[in-house]
Amino acid sequence: MNWKEIKVSDCETYFTYKGKKLFNKIFKKVMKFHAEGFAPVCDENGWYHIDMNGNELYSERYYKTYGFYCNRAVVLETENKGFHINITGKRVYQQYYIWLGNYQGNLCTVKDADNNYFHIDLQGNKVYKKTYKYVGDFKDGIACIMFYDNTFTHILPNGEYLHNKRFKDLGVFHKGFAIAKDEKGWFHIDKQGNEIYKKRYALIEPFYNDVAFAEDFNGEKTWIKL
Repeated sequence: MNWKEIKVSDCETYFTYKGKKLFNKIFKKVMKFHAEGFAPVCDENGWYHIDMNGNELYSERYYKTYGFYCNRAVVLETENKGFHINITGKRVYQQYYIWLGNYQGNLCTVKDADNNYFHIDLQGNKVYKKTYKYVGDFKDGIACIMFYDNTFTHILPNGEYLHNKRFKDLGVFHKGFAIAKDEKGWFHIDKQGNEIYKKRYALIEPFYNDVAFAEDFNGEKTWIKL
């Protein structure tokens, strides 16, 4: 059975495979299967994970569970207290976090009890010493981070800055360019943090096949071509 063919019902309380109900069971809530072959489900006792045969992965029940990414899944003991488990259901590290992201490229965003954000590796270790007001997921080895003064830049997995330029807002790189915002508006930058044109916009999207959708300050919809 291919996990991609297992579907969540419209009411999100059971699974189907090729149009037929799986496991002969109704849950309080289910979420979709991921590549590891497990799905988060909730019954009257709480949230947990099942495999593609409908068997529970472990006996524990949680306030909430999420899907597996890089063989790691977020589980919450309370609304603001959680950690990651591996595909055997075992806790990966001893720390608790008040918010956790999903692993991307073997790194994950977390938020500690002091509202500081940073990235951890698959074993739960911080991958750099600094903390930030916010950090985003790594995409192709680059992530956006927000300093405590509300400015943004890009970092590498070791915590080094990709460029030493800061912006009022920032996006991840897509096809070699990222959207950025300064005091004049939105535009695109290269990996050196340099603008690739002078004009600024009220709204902007990443490039797709060398064209990016944008809206100017008069509300006019337009397209930017590389």
